[in-house]
Amino acid sequence: KVLIDVPPSDLAEELEQSQTQVQALQDTLQQVLDRREEERQSRQLLELYLQALKKEESILSKAAESEAEPREEMDVVDTGTSSTGVLVKTALSDQTLAVLKGKPAPELCLDSQDLELVVKEDTEVLASALSWDKQKAEALQQACDQELSKRLQQVQTLHSLRSISKGKKTLP
Repeated sequence: KVLIDVPPSDLAEELEQSQTQVQALQDTLQQVLDRREEERQSRQLLELYLQALKKEESILSKAAESEAEPREEMDVVDTGTSSTGVLVKTALSDQTLAVLKGKPAPELCLDSQDLELVVKEDTEVLASALSWDKQKAEALQQACDQELSKRLQQVQTLHSLRSISKGKKTLP
């Protein structure tokens, strides 16, 4: 880096070389530094990708475990009526509502489509359907929104990795 920052004329004089040779040397050094930086960034992206894979794997294994458990609690699912007996219209399925009520971190157990439905649902309707207060329903929606954002970021990272990978294959 120091050799790159030195003016070519001074370096040429010091090395007793022509200015064109020194400029070629500085260009080569800059290319090496650029390549090292690209490699460092690629390693970081690969580490993020591997972390995302591990996280996804643990989520899938937890989901598989929860599906293997007996579903006796499904019988006591709120049928979607409020305490006044009026039917609450929600886009969420009974199964999704059961997951929301029965899991400590339901945002990790739902697929992205269900997460979007939860986020888009009116907070009061969601709170009523789950027999929760509005603050708890808002917190759930925020957690679902954050999980959706994380998943989107993971997808974008994967696309970036693929495009970087494709770009590397075309190089000589």
